[in-house]
Amino acid sequence: MVAISLPNASVQGVMAQGPSARTASRASVAHAVPGSVNLRVGAMRIASLKTGRKISTSSRKAHATRCETPSSNVEDDVIPGRTEGRQLLTGYANSNIKPPTPLLDTVNYPVHMKNFNLTQLKQVAKELRADVIYNVCNTGGHLGSSLGVVELTVALHSVFDLPEDKVIWDVGHQSYPHKILTGRRENMKTLRMTNGLTPFTKRAESEYDPFGAGHSSTSISAGLGMAVGRDLKGKDNHVIAVIGDGAITGGMAYEAMNHAGFMDSNMIVILNDNQQVSLPTQYNKQQQDPVGGLSSTLARLQSSRPLRELRETAKKLTKQLPEPLQAATSKVDEYARGMISGSGSTLFEELGLYYIGTVDGHNLDDLVSILKEVRDTESVGPVLIHVVTEKGKGYLPAESAQDKYHGVNKFDVSTGKQVQKVAKVATYTQFFADALLAEARTDDRVYAVHAAMGGGTGLNHFEKFYPERVFDVGIAEQHAVTFCAGLACEGLHPFCTIYSTFLQRGYDQVVHDVALQKLPVRFMMDRAGLVGADGPTHAGAYDTTYMACLPNMIVMAPSDEADLIHMVATANSITDGPCSVRYPRGNGIGVDLAAAGIDPKTMKGTPLAIGKGRVMRTGTDVALLGFGTGTQYSSLAADILMEQGVSATVADARFCKPLDTELIDQLVRDHPALIIVEEGAIGGFGSHVLQYMAKAGHLDNGKIKVRPMCLPDRNIEHGDAMWQLQQAGISPMDIAAQATAMLGKKMAKVAA
Repeated sequence: MVAISLPNASVQGVMAQGPSARTASRASVAHAVPGSVNLRVGAMRIASLKTGRKISTSSRKAHATRCETPSSNVEDDVIPGRTEGRQLLTGYANSNIKPPTPLLDTVNYPVHMKNFNLTQLKQVAKELRADVIYNVCNTGGHLGSSLGVVELTVALHSVFDLPEDKVIWDVGHQSYPHKILTGRRENMKTLRMTNGLTPFTKRAESEYDPFGAGHSSTSISAGLGMAVGRDLKGKDNHVIAVIGDGAITGGMAYEAMNHAGFMDSNMIVILNDNQQVSLPTQYNKQQQDPVGGLSSTLARLQSSRPLRELRETAKKLTKQLPEPLQAATSKVDEYARGMISGSGSTLFEELGLYYIGTVDGHNLDDLVSILKEVRDTESVGPVLIHVVTEKGKGYLPAESAQDKYHGVNKFDVSTGKQVQKVAKVATYTQFFADALLAEARTDDRVYAVHAAMGGGTGLNHFEKFYPERVFDVGIAEQHAVTFCAGLACEGLHPFCTIYSTFLQRGYDQVVHDVALQKLPVRFMMDRAGLVGADGPTHAGAYDTTYMACLPNMIVMAPSDEADLIHMVATANSITDGPCSVRYPRGNGIGVDLAAAGIDPKTMKGTPLAIGKGRVMRTGTDVALLGFGTGTQYSSLAADILMEQGVSATVADARFCKPLDTELIDQLVRDHPALIIVEEGAIGGFGSHVLQYMAKAGHLDNGKIKVRPMCLPDRNIEHGDAMWQLQQAGISPMDIAAQATAMLGKKMAKVAA
């Protein structure tokens, strides 16, 4: 294979040309070098354009930038011995003791920094970084991303007038310094805890959070809407969207930039490039100009008020010229500034944004100077400031770690070692990965696809054995779904492995490109149900509802890890249409795999009979019909009911679609009461069961009482897992209380 590195000027030239010219340019490049071409595109390096298969990922793949904090099992959380005995946090002792922060102690809100000089702002940044580390070491959370934006956060809050000026943090996982500076410092100790601060930005939490987040690539769209709304109301405040180099790979960000350039409303987009994601515009460690004195000077030059105002005057004058001359003058501006800035600005210029960069994101002098110039310049249209930062900046263990401590458990500041919960049973994610490996060993048609979540989905483990059979498409769920549809068209067996909450982003593709065409794409939906500390933005509440309503879609949910392994095998055996499997965050319940027909050495499952459930235990007074984790909760409820003198049958539906109607008929026939339990939204499994019962006439004679139990029609806030179940009203105790009430019995007090 021959690898080439295209000059940045060539990339700019191709981007500046029209579609036909770009096609010709690509062709000429392809023919210029024999063999294969190695180009960085998005989150992937395509190693062979001949096969399109073998992919080695950039740093983004090694450490997903999607926003979720770790569960109990975390890999590589201990920093090697090279950090021992060294100062891990500049200017502070290696200790979990609260660091001294005398200047930060005087800042409760951004207004308190307005009179600070640059020396004081630098001291605030130093103390703020120490305070972030101190808080996260006691709560866990998103550390690396927050450390990377400390100087940028200080600059934004000192230059702009929040909350009148709006700062929108894309995803929100980097917002801890922002929270500390906006009146929430005292509550940082409650971060991600029940009734505590949310892990992301949230409008209801603070007036300084103008837009809630959790999913990526939304900030520019929201910011543009706010900017246009401001203009329509005749206001003059500033709107700033801060988006990372991971989030900007999402297609929605480009849609927003394209619209922003057309609308010509004033707004500022700050591209926070921490070099963990290889951008399609060639900004990466290999090809980006070094950040230093020269680029700093040039960035200041580009941001200067006279230059931008002169440009606005020139734009007005050229509109009076013939169209060919207008086009020519705009190109002169683009290329002149392209020569100044080096690489990549043309893409953003084509989208209609005035590009400034690159800027050292840890140089407060430059940041404050440039932000002030942009703030004070009288011009029309959006501006993009390309800021280069280092994820984990200022804390040696984070800087040294492969994932830059993106999401961490509680940890020891002196070593960087995270507190690791010892789990007796592996996570559902790990069982899924092992089961998929078992299928891949015997079926070379098995391929796995994820959207920048190799670690979270377990596919990094799969990739160790089959690197050529894993595709990381970046933060692009829509593309992931239709890409899988294309693989299915070629007779392959794609497993589209996306969190339940993130699959929402690709729903039209699920409907139009997969289900409508009956293509056998297998959707593996991790983190289904409530997700504890990550809260409602990451809860997998809706997948049963939105999947089971689709014609041709088979919908499954395991009640334990053994069933998950069997369902992976079942999914691989389905070749005449799509299917989905939802499974929860967290650890398995510890079932005997061998007793379930699974060899623990191979983890190979056996396909289940489609649309058939099972009875887990038999009783006479009430039937508890569970779907997925609902079966676990029902089994625990049956134990409570036994203490109350109530005999309960527990049935595991396994399938929401197709329903096991024979099982439902049996439960109706043999019991005076039926409770349907699921950890999903209204309109899901319970609705399908009630629909069948109504059509079958089971509700006509009044002989059976039926109660569906599902997530309520409101968001369940972040907190402890059992607390969330209680808030939702589907805990084992809630199920038992519902059963006794239906039977007309009074529930006796249950021992804790």
